[in-house]
Amino acid sequence: MSASQHAVAVVLLAIALDLALGDPPNAMHPVAWIGRLIGVGRRRLCHGRPVVLILAGGALTLGVLSVAGSAGWAIAWLAGTLGAGGLLLEAAALKSTLALRGLATAGREVAGALERGDLAAARTSVGRHLVSRPTATLRVEQVAAGAIESLAENLTDSFVAPLLFYLVFGLPGAFAYRALNTADSMLGYREGALEYFGKLAARLDDVANLIPARLSALALVVAAGRRAPDACAVMLGDHRRTSSPNAGWTMAAMSGALGVTLAKPGAYSLGRGAEPGIADISRGLILMWRASAIALAALITIEVLVRWVTLTQA
Repeated sequence: MSASQHAVAVVLLAIALDLALGDPPNAMHPVAWIGRLIGVGRRRLCHGRPVVLILAGGALTLGVLSVAGSAGWAIAWLAGTLGAGGLLLEAAALKSTLALRGLATAGREVAGALERGDLAAARTSVGRHLVSRPTATLRVEQVAAGAIESLAENLTDSFVAPLLFYLVFGLPGAFAYRALNTADSMLGYREGALEYFGKLAARLDDVANLIPARLSALALVVAAGRRAPDACAVMLGDHRRTSSPNAGWTMAAMSGALGVTLAKPGAYSLGRGAEPGIADISRGLILMWRASAIALAALITIEVLVRWVTLTQA
């Protein structure tokens, strides 16, 4: 099996495992282990003057990335010694960096609560699984918007970016990316001590997602079908309205594809349609699945072409 065939086989098997099994319990999930390590570091190091916070937070971020990358290297080395069984081990490890089924499940949970008329449960669910904003006073339309925004943004974080980093840098790259993304989600806030402590994590995550976010947004545009021109127009016109240099691309593309306005009170408003309703969450899920398939096909095509060109020029 060639290197290209091996990489594609691992990717496809990892996705199959994610779709079939979903996320394991936190006690067995590598991302949860990374989160606990970051949490310990934050409790012990997040104090002092701004310069101390920047240095301590940077050290924690780089340390966690090193641990994750080393773990990925060790698993890849072990997999290489096991023959056919190693393929399954590597795929299982890569699967731990993906969360497409978990993302879809969370979206359906929010939609189900809203369909039952249980706004309190929907607020709790969207706050627990999908968004970091306060949810206690959100209206139905705002809960729906939060869920849809998260489906769009996490298409990058939970699917496209880990696969891209795997195809370019192998398992160490996918593990390091997931650790960085987790560090950003826990530390990268512009509030209090985290303004300085999480600065390196936030900046590195911005850089790491520059290409994956735009690839995800383009996949959403293609997935929009007849609404692709609208998705493209909103993506190009509104992506700068978010504070993140990356999240606005996918959220704006999703907004245009659905023909709705996605807004976070006091922060941004994307699109030119009405506020989303309950049914739009299901439409967003369909778009997410279509876009993930399109992005996967694009990544595999690029991988095969790059390997082929490399071999022909060798």
